[in-house]
Amino acid sequence: MKTLPSVGIVSLGCPKNLVDTEVMLGHLAREGFVLEDPDTSRVVIVNTCGFIDRAKEESVEAILREVARKEAGEIDRVIVAGCMVQKYGRELSGEIPEVDAFIGLDELENAPAAALGLPSLPRFTEKPLATRLYDDLAPRVLTRRRGYAYLKVAEGCNNPCTFCTIPQMRGLQRSRTVESLVAEAQGLRSQGVSELCLISQDTTRYGEDIGLTRTGLSTLVARLLAETDFPWIRFLYAYPKTLHRSVLELMAKEPRFLPYVDIPLQHVARPVLTAMKRGGDSTSYRKMIGEMREVVPGIAIRTTFIVGFPNETAADFDEMLSFVTDMELDNVGVFTYSEEPNSGAAPLGDPVPAALKEERRARILEAQQPIAKAKNQAKKGKTFEALLEGPSEETEHLLEARLTSQAPEIDGRVLINEVPEGFLPGPSAMVRVKITKAHEYDLVGRIVA
Repeated sequence: MKTLPSVGIVSLGCPKNLVDTEVMLGHLAREGFVLEDPDTSRVVIVNTCGFIDRAKEESVEAILREVARKEAGEIDRVIVAGCMVQKYGRELSGEIPEVDAFIGLDELENAPAAALGLPSLPRFTEKPLATRLYDDLAPRVLTRRRGYAYLKVAEGCNNPCTFCTIPQMRGLQRSRTVESLVAEAQGLRSQGVSELCLISQDTTRYGEDIGLTRTGLSTLVARLLAETDFPWIRFLYAYPKTLHRSVLELMAKEPRFLPYVDIPLQHVARPVLTAMKRGGDSTSYRKMIGEMREVVPGIAIRTTFIVGFPNETAADFDEMLSFVTDMELDNVGVFTYSEEPNSGAAPLGDPVPAALKEERRARILEAQQPIAKAKNQAKKGKTFEALLEGPSEETEHLLEARLTSQAPEIDGRVLINEVPEGFLPGPSAMVRVKITKAHEYDLVGRIVA
């Protein structure tokens, strides 16, 4: 009987891509492959991100790194998957002939055949617009053993944002059924997951396409609360136009539905938002955030902005800077604009100089720093429920945990430097942490219970 090669996956990009990685690993495990770290496996799959220039560059660098290892005899096969295959697969297949196979977003189940190099699987085929949607029956191997897991509630996106080409890669929004999501969530909980993170491109639009109207997300969360016992349920990526009040009302009523909203505003100046084909403006966003804080006292709000969008003026930028200073959001991320081929904004070019983009990005982050530090300082001396994730990835002498206001991978963390005598730490444990020090992003604390 032929021994199957070991396989490892380099997973790049967003949590939605990570779920695709875990599904591919599930198909490989089902067929008997040995799953290893990419550095030690004989077959490496690079699951790419194609969202912005920096992500595409990282993906290409990862592919070339594995190709070099193949040429050096360290590995046997290199497979490329993900969003870049969906959009740029034809170019990649021609420019990097050393890659053995390309897997599109609708072909995750082909990972075992690609790993083996079966002749029945062509090296590359044209990738039409993605239309498929995995369900609870798809195999999945979790890669983040730190107490949380992502539940992808939908695929694709219906929003026409001109800076983005995700609908050209992942297609239009396709929501999974509530029953399928509850079934998968129950399976994740049985594996010891304590925090369930609901994700999609526009999670607040979940269910509209399957008849659940505007209250689809609150309907889903209510079912998950009733039919699972996750200590924490969080959702990520709200769209300003589709965040329904029922979500906030459920959040205010149910302590297990965490008081946290990640709502990428992208900008606040009306001329820029018009060019982005997004609604809203500074006035409406200020009102929306005020209502969120009124309905859910103590809510943590995160947003992201894009600086340097074509023809962003100094006045447009100053309006955004004032917004950041005035609204005192909990977490702010900033991207510099990068032109996406075939996007709605592509005809506008990329006229804002790169140096000016970086300067504007730095000024937004500089304005946010004292706000973030003051919010963290206010936590000093207080005790909070936290999710213990295990040893710090930087030093074995510290543990890491997160508060409800800290989403995994994108926000700050709590570094634990003291535990009760006899305490045996393990990931997924819910603990009580007293905060002893506060920095701009991270906190330091000790476990008290």
